[in-house]
Amino acid sequence: MAKLIAVPTRIEAAGNKPKVIQEYIGRVNSATPDVSIARMDSPQGWVEPGQTPEFDEYTLVLEGTLTVKTEDGTIDVRAGQAVIVSKGEWVQYSTPAEGAKYVAICLPAFSPDTVHRDEE
Repeated sequence: MAKLIAVPTRIEAAGNKPKVIQEYIGRVNSATPDVSIARMDSPQGWVEPGQTPEFDEYTLVLEGTLTVKTEDGTIDVRAGQAVIVSKGEWVQYSTPAEGAKYVAICLPAFSPDTVHRDEE
């Protein structure tokens, strides 16, 4: 049976500046543990702690540029581009040059218990 997700739930974000996370599908808004789909609105200069998550993350940038730092290097993901980060890979997301709007999909769904953020 189809289930309409009429509105997202706003989730508090980690990082040095306020970032808006609107979860449409996931553990909080739809009680879906298998996948999370969220729209992010990140301001210029935002950076979050590094993390080593227990989920794969697929990110599609809609506007601006998202900087993705891994142990292998740094990738600037621009509007119209996407990036995949595999579970168990250390990653740090930021928007230092400009803000960004993007969609993040996590398999299984994002959880504070499985993101494993670096100590600040």
